[in-house]
Order: sequence, then C-alpha cells, then structure tokens
Amino acid sequence: MDVYEAVTSRRAVRGFTDRHVPREVLKHVLSTAAWSPSASNLQPWHVYALTGEPLVELKKRAGERLAAGDPWDEPEYEMYPAALKSPYRERRSAFGEQRYGALGIPREDMEARQRAASANWDCFGAPAALFCYIDRDLGPAQWSDIGMYLQTVMLLLRAEGLHSCTQMAWAKYHKTVAEVLSPPDELILFCGMSIGFEDIAVDHTRTGRAPLDETVTFVDGH
Repeated sequence: MDVYEAVTSRRAVRGFTDRHVPREVLKHVLSTAAWSPSASNLQPWHVYALTGEPLVELKKRAGERLAAGDPWDEPEYEMYPAALKSPYRERRSAFGEQRYGALGIPREDMEARQRAASANWDCFGAPAALFCYIDRDLGPAQWSDIGMYLQTVMLLLRAEGLHSCTQMAWAKYHKTVAEVLSPPDELILFCGMSIGFEDIAVDHTRTGRAPLDETVTFVDGH
C-alpha cells in the first residue's frame, strides 16, 4: 500500500471484528511512528497500548459508568471553542447529520444519538486500543506534534491492513482510564484510539471534505 492509498483509505471506523491484533504488529507500528516530526524533537507523546484483559476491564468500567448515568469527568482541555464560528460550525453540524443520518437517527432523537455515541466506550468492539497522553506543562505546539504522531500511527496501521478510530470521547472518562492505566499525575489524556480489523457488515458513510479552494491558497506567481 503506497502512502496515497493509506491516506485516502484511512477513516474513522466504528465497527470492528474481534480478530486478534498481534502485539508484534503494534510494536512495529509504534516503533516506526516514533520517527514522526516534533518541534526540537521533544516527542511529547506518552502512549499506553491495551489489549486483552486490561482493555476488557476498561470497557467494563466505562460501561458501568454509562449504565449508571454518571456525569462526565471535569474536562482537562477544551475540545471545541464554546462559540464555534463559520465554517467550522457548519462542518461539524454536517458531520453529525451524516453520521447519525446513516444510522437512521433524526436530529431531534437525542436519546438514540446518545445510545449510538455510547459505542465509543466499547471501542466499537475493537480488540486493541491506544491512549495518548501529553504533559500538562507543554503548550499548543506540542499538542500539534501529538496530532502528527497520531496521523502517522493511523497511516502505518493501514499499511498493516488495520483500521482505527481516534476518540476524544475517552477524555470524558479520563478518571476511569486512569484507574486502569495509573498514568503519572503530570499527564493529561488527549484521546483514545480503537484499533482492529474492520467489520464490513457494519454500514458506514464516508464523510466529505471541503473543496481545495476553501482551505488552500496557492501563491506561485502564475
């Protein structure tokens, strides 16, 4: 698989089989992803890779919280600005319409939307997951380094025939994740990432992208 195919075939998969993901594959992906760029080579990512019983236990604890109606944990970072302006507001709204529309869930059925969203905390059935942390003392540039690292991981997973789904949703249960992982206090959970082989029986809709002229300006003298 060349890099162009890896980029265009990568998407947020929300349905996985229980087929085992070998540890050797995860180690190969993560050791290669370590070559991702970061400012001054800080390499600010702190990753926990979960499979087997630890992941089962985390899913169980998250499921119990969900069933009990426990409120989300106090956020440790702002996922989106409180007043999301155009065109980002419209893009986010279009994503929601497309995602839940594909599941046959109308906008006004908030209960059904919440049920669909609850699959996040089962990792959509995936048998492997990553949890990516960053040091609290680091700044916006290092957060951008984390994004480049995670993209590299996802593309390498495609090269191995695997799919993934990054999930900021896990930050809403960061205390539950910490119960299983016991990270140092100086780390903040940015996101989880579900990893596995796609369940092709699960319907999906590929989200669109803005046209190039909305996001790119060529300044080339022609």
